[in-house]
Amino acid sequence: MPADALTGGRHRSGDPGASDDPVEDGHGRSNATDDRTQDSRGRLDNTSTVHGLPRGGEHNLTNTIDDRHPDGQRRPGDTHAVDDLLTYGQRRLGDTVTALLDADAFPVVLGGGHEVAYGTYLGLARSARRTPGTTIGILNLDAHFDLRPDPIPSSGTPFRQILESDDAVRYAVLGISQPSNTTALFDTAHRFGVRYLLDDDCEPARAAAFVAEFLTGIDLLYLTIDLDVLPASVAPGVSAPAAFGVPLATIQAVCDQVTASGMLTVVDVAELSPGLDIDDRTARTAARLIHRIVIGHRTQK
Repeated sequence: MPADALTGGRHRSGDPGASDDPVEDGHGRSNATDDRTQDSRGRLDNTSTVHGLPRGGEHNLTNTIDDRHPDGQRRPGDTHAVDDLLTYGQRRLGDTVTALLDADAFPVVLGGGHEVAYGTYLGLARSARRTPGTTIGILNLDAHFDLRPDPIPSSGTPFRQILESDDAVRYAVLGISQPSNTTALFDTAHRFGVRYLLDDDCEPARAAAFVAEFLTGIDLLYLTIDLDVLPASVAPGVSAPAAFGVPLATIQAVCDQVTASGMLTVVDVAELSPGLDIDDRTARTAARLIHRIVIGHRTQK
């Protein structure tokens, strides 16, 4: 898949609720705010492109939604949030993902901000793949929990929205940056039983063990990749470049591991900001990961 097929979100305005410099609490956690800036209204920035890859097929199956781009053009596979109604855009994205899953395809959702995650989840949860008693596992490769309690949905709230509405979802995050998440977010993660591995602890063997343990308790896997999990040298084109990050080799190995599990049902990649990228470095990295996942998934089928 060419790198320029990735569609990213605009750089968002500052968060008026952001805290001052980080101060660690007694548990070694920081009171630093989530360091991504975002529009206070919350929206699917630009578009979210959905590509459905038929199992064992030779060509891409692209589900088309007839929504207009800001430039007045319509492009296949685009879900566009109309009039800043984020929930509308998420429902439309969910409908697309459901249709692709029910057509026995493998959806790959390209963000946009990480608010696409709630739409991807809706699509999986409402699909025929989710039968009674089925447990969905969401593995998020991300520097942030995205568990904010904000009353208006945004890129910082999708997984809290999911966990508050669905008791049969298990959520794990690999790559958490301790200085970039507030103490309240760590407390929220503990309250919801979220499993997480700090970026400091993502040595290859430990990351593999973390993922293997998570996979044992689920039936369907939804993999979501926030590109700010990677070091800034690898992924500069995000709104919150990582000062440390998880090495690309580790992220790629995790993608291989979950693809080989046979549980991977849907994947999305979020937070690419093309205007902030350097030499298309972030887009090319994302395209490499997607290509690897898709080829591995076809091999499994």
